[in-house]
Formats: sequence, structure tokens, C-alpha cells
Amino acid sequence: MTFSIVARVGDAYGVAVASKFIAVGSVVPRARLGVGAIATQAMAKVSYAADGLELLAAGLTATDTVARLTAADEGRDNRQLGVVGVSNQSTFTGPACMDWAGGVTGGDADSGYAIQGNILVGEQVVLGMEQAWLDHPSLPLAARLMQALVAGDNAGGDRRGRQSAALYAVAPGAGSGPCGVIAGLRIAHHPDAPPARAAPSDPPRPHRRLPRPPLPPAGALPGAQAIPTPGRPRGSFGAPVPFIQHKIVDPASGDDLADGE
Repeated sequence: MTFSIVARVGDAYGVAVASKFIAVGSVVPRARLGVGAIATQAMAKVSYAADGLELLAAGLTATDTVARLTAADEGRDNRQLGVVGVSNQSTFTGPACMDWAGGVTGGDADSGYAIQGNILVGEQVVLGMEQAWLDHPSLPLAARLMQALVAGDNAGGDRRGRQSAALYAVAPGAGSGPCGVIAGLRIAHHPDAPPARAAPSDPPRPHRRLPRPPLPPAGALPGAQAIPTPGRPRGSFGAPVPFIQHKIVDPASGDDLADGE
């Protein structure tokens, strides 16, 4: 029910995915700075993502990570998994995944990809995604992932139709926080998901954190002056606030205190 690409360019990692499944971005894609990226799908075992990233962080290759995860899983015949690490890439499709299902991998010293899908119109979906990836080596990672997702959708994608899509990518020094997010995009439910239906050459807008609104000035709200500050550690109501009965007590002794003490 899903097609995805997991990829690396230099030290940037990301995943793009689309599906006839609601909120696919909450389940399939994961990536971690300096470690790698994973897509877990079909009868997805969500723990593959966290466990797989831990194995990659411990020094296992993508191939060994896939082998370790699937060997310990009695439900592996219904799983599909793509992993890209620092040194290589791997894809796994369980024999019980619904047709068409399969994947391809490739890469070199500077990049790598794992492309996989299930319940697709045919093999042309993953092959089209692979060709789109290879055709755009100069694009930034997030835009290149989007190109591959567009190509898979144009080739027919999920044979049941469209519903949701996601793209998540990280790189050192990107974004406003420690996770290094280049792009974080989720479409939970829309008949034209993936966002491929927009101009395919447009890169996703960068992830950004909204600024925190400033605190109201002292006295702007009833009781605002009672908030403790470095200069007034006990807080103070100042002038009595209308319609509010109050008193200030010493927390140690319980004795009443005057305002501002």
C-alpha cells in the first residue's frame, strides 16, 4: 500500500513516502543525524525504526541491520523495510507482501538509496523512482527525494489510489534545533497526496520553528505581577486586583506578608 525512497547524499539522510493509508508519515519514515535513515512499511513494525537506528549507531551496516531486525521477527514475511547507513544500503520485502511488491538499491561513495513498495501497479513504480533519483544528482537531498516520489506517483504508485504522503530529511547544521531537520512535511489525508501534484521541481519548504510569543508586560493581565521574577522572587500583586481576593503568606512560617515582601 506504500512506496518509499530512503536515501543519503554526503552526510544528509532522508525518506520520502506516499500511500493509500492515512497519516503514513507517522509510521514509515525515520532519520537520524550521523547515523542513517529507515522506512518501515507493509504490515509495518514500528519498532524497526528505533531499533534499526540504534543498530546503525552501534556500527552495523545497513545490510546487517536489516538481517538482524528481520531474523528476530516472526512476522517478517509481511514486512517491508528500507535502510540506508553511512556505508551502504539495503531493502527487504517479505514474501507475503501483497503484489506488486519489491525494491531496488544502489549507491556510491557519496550517496545511496533504497527504494521499495507494496500493493503497487507494478515494478515500474520503483524503477521510475530509481531513474528519477539518478537523473538529478545536482539537486539538494530534499528536492531529489521529492523528484523520486513524483516519479513513482506518475508511474501509477499505490494501485488503490492516493491518501497520504511525507518527507523527512536531516543534515548537520540545518534547521533551528539539534536534529538538523532540512525538511519535515506530512500530508495525513488528501486525495492529491503526495505533494507531487504541485510543481515537481519545487523543493519542500525548509522546516522552521515558529518564534515563541513574548510574555505580556507586567500588569497587562490581572495577577500578572504576582509572577516571581529575579528582582521580585516572591512576586507581588502591587495594587489590589479588582474582583480577586488575595493574600500573600510566607511559605515557611505561614505568616501574612505585605505586598511585595
